[in-house]
Amino acid sequence: MSTYATKQRKILTDYLEAHPDTMVTADEIGDALESFGISRSAIYRNLAELESEGRIRRSVREGTRKVFFQYVDAEHCRGELHLSCKKCGRTIHMDHEAAEALVADIAGKQAFEIDKAETVLFGVCGDCRNK
Repeated sequence: MSTYATKQRKILTDYLEAHPDTMVTADEIGDALESFGISRSAIYRNLAELESEGRIRRSVREGTRKVFFQYVDAEHCRGELHLSCKKCGRTIHMDHEAAEALVADIAGKQAFEIDKAETVLFGVCGDCRNK
């Protein structure tokens, strides 16, 4: 990998690390990083690589065709359950104790082991419910 691509990837991962609780589109990332001169193709290429490495998660928000990305490689995100609002797209880290209780309950009652790193629970956040 060339030095230029490495610099682009570093700028992209720095941006994603600074927004671990946010689901962003490639266009939003491109707009945010426009001043760095990173091409859209470099953003898409690096997002694909980060996804294949398991460092970001790709999802589609209900009612839209847009693809959203969330950085899940932050220290406090690894192996944790996330809650994702279907209305505003906000991602919330589920309380660790509540997540462990849920995982243990499902493991005991359903004999099913949840892969927390691959699991997102979708619903509506309190802010959106109160609007």
